[in-house]
Formats: sequence, C-alpha cells, structure tokens
Amino acid sequence: MLETTIGFIGCGNMGSAMIGGITGSGLVPASKVIASAHTSATVEKIKDQFGIRTTLDNQTVAKEADILFLAVKPYLYAEVIKEIKDVVSEDAVIVAIAAGQSIEKIEGCFGHPVKLVRSMPNTPAMVLEAMSALTPNDNVTPEELDTVISIFNSFGKCEVVPETLMDAVTGVSGSSPAYVYMFIEAMADAAVWDGMPRAQAYKFAAQSVLGAAKMVLETGKHPGELKDAVCSPGGTTIAAVAALEKQNLRSTVMNAQHACTEKSKEMSK
Repeated sequence: MLETTIGFIGCGNMGSAMIGGITGSGLVPASKVIASAHTSATVEKIKDQFGIRTTLDNQTVAKEADILFLAVKPYLYAEVIKEIKDVVSEDAVIVAIAAGQSIEKIEGCFGHPVKLVRSMPNTPAMVLEAMSALTPNDNVTPEELDTVISIFNSFGKCEVVPETLMDAVTGVSGSSPAYVYMFIEAMADAAVWDGMPRAQAYKFAAQSVLGAAKMVLETGKHPGELKDAVCSPGGTTIAAVAALEKQNLRSTVMNAQHACTEKSKEMSK
C-alpha cells in the first residue's frame, strides 16, 4: 500500500473510473485520495460513492497531492493550471489525462519546471481493466515514474511509450471502448432479432468479447490464427466472417480509429 496522497482535479467519467479503480484495488486507503469538482452535487456523489475526501476548491487538492491528476476536459487545462500553478508542490508529480494536451503545452501553462507525466487511460479502469499509456517529462525520476506506473497498474495495465505515439494510443485504447460497446450492442441486437431476450443477449455478447480478448492476451497467438481456429469448413462462423468482409468491417474499423487519431493530433495544435 502506498503512503502517498493522490489528488484529482475533475471527477467526470474518466476521473471517476480511475478513482473507483484506485480505491477498489486497495492501493491506497480512501482517506489518502482527495478530489475536487465543479459542483456540490458531483462532490457529494463522489464522496458517497468512493468514501474519499472531496472539496470544491482545486487549490486545496493541488496543495495536498503528492500525485496530482488533472482530470478535466482539454479545453479547461489552461484555466485550471493558471489557478493551481503557484500552490502545487515542486515535488508533486502531475499526471495529465486529456487527449491532445502535449507535454510542451502543459509545461508552458505552468510557466516553471514541473514533474509531469502525460497519460491516456480509458474508462475500464472502473472494473480494474484499463489500458493506459504513460510518457514522463525529463523532470520525473525513475522512482517517481515507478510510483505512477503502480497507480495505473492498480486499475489495469499500462505501458510507457514515446509521446509521438500518444495520438495513436488515443485511437487504439483511449477511445476504443466506445467502438467495442457499439459492437456488443450490435451483436445483442442481432440476438434479439433471432429471438433472445435483451438482457440475456447483452450477457452472451459481452462475455464472448471478453473471452475473445483474453484469448489474444493469454495465448499470444495472432488474432487471425484464433479466428481461423473457429472457422470450420462450410460452417456457421465462416458464413458470418464472409458477411463481415463483404461489409468491409476491418477497413471501417481502421478508418474510424484513424479518424480518432487525427482528431487527437488536431487537438494538440
């Protein structure tokens, strides 16, 4: 268990998912997590849900946190940093989680040297299955980076990547849960079309996606090899695969994900 105070400025979907993952994993006691939000309603909701300390004052969080997560929308970064830059401890590690906010841009907002880790997590943090990427600036020590890694690993998996890959990370993991939810919804709709009750259809579809993903991760086999193993000659699976290929599933997914990556690049300018 870490003896570190973790602070969150912002408690939206992503911030809440990460707080839930951190407290749920037992990495730190709830008393060592403090978060701020814009409204009293959000503050009370987060306090009741996770048992952490909350406040409406961003500066209170910035003063206390050893690891400070900036979990606000990208367009609010400059405003929030202006508010807290003079009260953040010089030893605090700041973790940015917004798409399109480069290390150079964030450092410029602070106007003085800071220990900064740019990150891109995703919302499965809430169920301890996030996939996150981290890029530290030159002021972060190896020991401090290890602490940040341990926090991200408490609610999933993470990799340290060069900042040049952060836009690609946004496409392949940061935003991709939305694509997967659409795929699960479509599978369930088809099952309902074929006569299955809705709640049961979601369970069958979601568990199948979960199991298939686990097969890729745990066997180390190429997804194409695993797909081939399910496709019996003249069988049901190859008929479905042929229909998906006819509708350009793979190129559609690639184009959608590329559009996400390009949007992230645009936001970085």
